Amino acid sequence: MLKLTRPEGSEPRDFDLSRRALPGLFFAGYAAAAVSASAEPIKTDTLGLITDTVMIPAGDRNIPAYLARPDARGKKPVVLVVSEVFGIHEYIRDICRRLARLGYVAIATDLFARHGDPAPLVDFTQIRNIVAAATDAQVMSDIEATVGWVAGQDFANQKKMAITGFCWGGAQVWLACERMRHFRCGVAWYGRLSRPSAGQFLSEPEREWPLDLAGYLKAPVLGLYGGKDQGIPAADIEAMRRKLREFEKEGSDIVLYPDAQHGFHADYRASYDAKAAQDGWRRMIDYFRKHGVK
Repeated sequence: MLKLTRPEGSEPRDFDLSRRALPGLFFAGYAAAAVSASAEPIKTDTLGLITDTVMIPAGDRNIPAYLARPDARGKKPVVLVVSEVFGIHEYIRDICRRLARLGYVAIATDLFARHGDPAPLVDFTQIRNIVAAATDAQVMSDIEATVGWVAGQDFANQKKMAITGFCWGGAQVWLACERMRHFRCGVAWYGRLSRPSAGQFLSEPEREWPLDLAGYLKAPVLGLYGGKDQGIPAADIEAMRRKLREFEKEGSDIVLYPDAQHGFHADYRASYDAKAAQDGWRRMIDYFRKHGVK
């Protein structure tokens, strides 16, 4: 357990949702390796929502996904939510509920289900082993399977679909929008853009990274990044900006929050930055609506 402190300056009305102070050092349902001892994670209730764990047929097996949607008739726009390295823990489930409150069908598929559950772990070696076992091909296939499942649901409008993701999931947003035509747009929260140095986590040569495929981008992406992120080089952000211009990927953009760290939206971690998180959330929703996912 990391005994981290939460930055000052948060407001009770963050995202117009209620807040719950979670006492003690162990917060049930949150990623054990990253939770801050003084965190006050946003807690979105399920009033007016339908939430469930559904099973997605994904070729070799069924994989679980957390689903949140409005308890209302009609086909609603869809947002796929891609997790951090910690999997589908309470923060990711709450992201889905926040989106459902705004009228979206939000679904977060467990892309690590074949390999283990990283959420309760405190040993980063174990977490990395689980994440590393999820290959590019498997992750993209599972995202495709999720899109296919959503397309068969009478409450979902598959023609109005976006994707968002955080940290590891932010990189997957770029890659999905570079490889697939299902999405009207994507929003990538602090997703790595280039291959790590040889021997580092996820540096295997068979993996591709967003900078590798920028010219193939099939849907516009909004990237949200922190200026004090120690894991994503500023040079990579500038390189992606140059590539977006070079390949004339109109509509794509990158917003940099100079004083924010990696994980600035994660309200259960010490890196949480309420101001940047709120602004990024507003920009994300505006971006969805601008591109017809509303």
